[in-house]
Amino acid sequence: MAAFASLTEKLQDTFKKLRGKGKLSDKDVEAALREVKLAFLEADVNYRVVKDFMSRVKERATGHEVLDSLTPAQQVIKIVNEELTSLMGGEQSKLEIASNPPTVIMMVGLQGSGKTTTAGKLAALMKKNGRRPLLVAADIYRPAAVKQLQVVGESAGVPVFSMGTDTDPVDIASAALEHAKSHGNDIVVLDTAGRLHIDSELMDELKNITSAVKPLEKLLVVDAMSGQDVVNVAEAFNERLGISGVVLTKLDGDARGGAALSVRAVTGCPIKYVGLGERLDALEPFHPDRMASRILGMGDVLSLIEKAQQSFDEDKAKHLEKKIRENSFDLDDFLVQLQEFRTMGSIEDVLGMLPGVNMGKLKNLQPDEKDLCKVEAIIQSMTRHERANPEVLNSSRKKRIAAGSGTTVQDVNRLLRQFSQTQKLVHQFGSSVKGKKGKKPRFPNLGLPPF
Repeated sequence: MAAFASLTEKLQDTFKKLRGKGKLSDKDVEAALREVKLAFLEADVNYRVVKDFMSRVKERATGHEVLDSLTPAQQVIKIVNEELTSLMGGEQSKLEIASNPPTVIMMVGLQGSGKTTTAGKLAALMKKNGRRPLLVAADIYRPAAVKQLQVVGESAGVPVFSMGTDTDPVDIASAALEHAKSHGNDIVVLDTAGRLHIDSELMDELKNITSAVKPLEKLLVVDAMSGQDVVNVAEAFNERLGISGVVLTKLDGDARGGAALSVRAVTGCPIKYVGLGERLDALEPFHPDRMASRILGMGDVLSLIEKAQQSFDEDKAKHLEKKIRENSFDLDDFLVQLQEFRTMGSIEDVLGMLPGVNMGKLKNLQPDEKDLCKVEAIIQSMTRHERANPEVLNSSRKKRIAAGSGTTVQDVNRLLRQFSQTQKLVHQFGSSVKGKKGKKPRFPNLGLPPF
């Protein structure tokens, strides 16, 4: 995750030094903890939060729990992981759902935080989970705010309730609630107005909406890239409005990540969701334990498995199994697997969930999303016969394919080498599963681009 790349790199370097020492002394632990403290401060974590966090870690790390352990370095890492998880809330804080629908969710925040887009993403997630959400355009001040929500709602396949820009937001919210009750919508997501700064007028309006529709959830949407301002905004909204949770957006951006580690400790309000991109499905529930694991470079295998399961197509998997058994895996199958891989999100995000992979250290080796498009274009520029029989691709055919896909012959050759390696892997795997009827392939995504 881009927001924590620098922090992850520094922590991994610190822990690597610890592992190389074997038995640790008090001085070794003290030196390592100083580096951990500096890494957190450089990541823009609130100073008070760092001070309290390091106090708890130091108390545990300089005691018998570490120094008398057979694997002291691992114990230090375990302690940091546990305390980091606790710092961010300990357990996942799920969205509250009303026993008597509809559940009203009010999205609040400053302008530019991604509130409207997040409202659409949340509605899309609710719909995916079997709910019947209704988006409500209650921001009558920002130019084109209503239109933006309508566009987002259409993309998500979620209805949008609006009454134009001449009606009081409190009346809009009240009318939307009645509309939801009469139309069977069990989730109402209110997109309220924001400001460039916190003022009494904004807070009074939000309080009036709260009194009128009594939202079960008041989610504050904040931009992770705004650093310590996130903490200040969260404190102000919580003090004057009483928020139930936070949504951190733009965690895929070039932020230092400190906000995510500070906001829960400073406000006491849990982070419920994080935004990881522009796509409508780029909103994920926040799991403190998984986030801690990713920050420490230990990966996030559970989230990776969940992404794979969401993208997994049962029919395509059966077809792939058949092709593997028959040893007839071709470029069409390679393309299908590539497309399945793409539905899991950005390559950087997926690789960041693997243990030991630090995207910050990859730097220029980071996979480019354009590579995926390039591979797709090359294969789609081939005839069906060429996809099924790549051995027929001579020099003139490769030139035609390169011209048709807007690539070079070198790109085509690079893809064919990658495919050849994948085909060998598939052949080896096919030999191992022959005769095991009904057994699914253990790795559904084989079509990786030539990075």
